[in-house]
Amino acid sequence: MVQTNRNKKTQYYKAHKEILVAIDCIIFGFSDNDLKVLLLKRDFEPAKGQISLIGGFVRQEESLDNAAARILHELTGLKDIYLEQLYTYGSIDRDPGERVISVAYCALLKIQDLDHEYVRMHSARWCPISDCPELIFDHETMIEKAIRRIQRRAKNRPIGFELLPEHFTIPQLQKLYEAIYQRKLDSRNFRKKLLAMNILKKYDKKDKSSSKKGAYLYSFDKKKYNKLLKDGFHFDL
Repeated sequence: MVQTNRNKKTQYYKAHKEILVAIDCIIFGFSDNDLKVLLLKRDFEPAKGQISLIGGFVRQEESLDNAAARILHELTGLKDIYLEQLYTYGSIDRDPGERVISVAYCALLKIQDLDHEYVRMHSARWCPISDCPELIFDHETMIEKAIRRIQRRAKNRPIGFELLPEHFTIPQLQKLYEAIYQRKLDSRNFRKKLLAMNILKKYDKKDKSSSKKGAYLYSFDKKKYNKLLKDGFHFDL
């Protein structure tokens, strides 16, 4: 029945040439005090051998959101990733292979959750946003827009929840926000504003990987975090 209905629909628009719809995913992670984006080396034409974002084409039976989630899962093996539709790119000559409209999505994930061997099998690698190679088509523009988006999001939701491990220190969280905003932050002011939000759980255990004195470990209080998201807030740094 579904196939029959689809054939009927095709008859309505048979005078119009089909245009391909693609998904491009700007996947951000955080490690070594750097905000990073996941890139791959293309193994097909056009632009075979060049560096690009992770992407694919939307299937007939898929919505845009479902297509983006599938593409992310195929590469990372992860589900329930923070995923937000970013922008639609439709310049006539943006892809030399065919007329392709691309819907860009911004994704945030914890790098330590990935099966890194699985990622390498897809010829993918993490690249600091401050040192990305030349990318194909309009992918550099997509990354620039995605960075501006998460900079805005960082002001009204604690996105470190999606990028940091379950337990982290306040200095580590500050390094994340410095990587997002690409500037230094005052440590005392950052700590004061963060603790005032009252969404962290403090543990007796310390992380001593950066200093002998160490720093206390924290985690997000999910209940308070979700309430804050619902009520709204402004984390002005």
